[in-house]
Amino acid sequence: RMVAFGQLVVGPPGSGKSTFCSGMKQFLTSLGRKVIVVNLDPANENLPYKCEVDISELITQEDVMENLKLGPNGSLVYCMEFLEKNLEWLHAQLEKFGGHYVLFDCPGQVELFTHHNSVRSIVTQLQKWSMKVHSNSNEKEPFCQVYLFNFFFTAGSCAFGGLPLLQ
Repeated sequence: RMVAFGQLVVGPPGSGKSTFCSGMKQFLTSLGRKVIVVNLDPANENLPYKCEVDISELITQEDVMENLKLGPNGSLVYCMEFLEKNLEWLHAQLEKFGGHYVLFDCPGQVELFTHHNSVRSIVTQLQKWSMKVHSNSNEKEPFCQVYLFNFFFTAGSCAFGGLPLLQ
């Protein structure tokens, strides 16, 4: 049975999720930790890190847009639904890296988290596979979720207060 620990990195497009994953991977590797990054964003073609597991090996947003004639948001929803229906692929990829700390680089489109259940279902399945992170109390809990946002939006108290509502 697979047991792993890690972070689910979420936030709006352009907030630095991939950059965070790259930096965190470098930091953890420098501490001697075995770490992998899982790219769950089928639209992210320019990754700043070596990707050990990449959804684009299964499906890409570009292919969906071209072949199914869907727009950007519809194609992302389709890709997440496709991953949800093909979770055995993700499980097989993750099993290759037992004992590694896992960073999940998630897509940034808020609709995937607020109006659709595929990402939630994928995370629930990851938890069933014993993907966990230690809390401060030394109990095993679900992943640590890292929420990033653009600093620009902190200028006004209304915008800053509304940011957590988006995820």
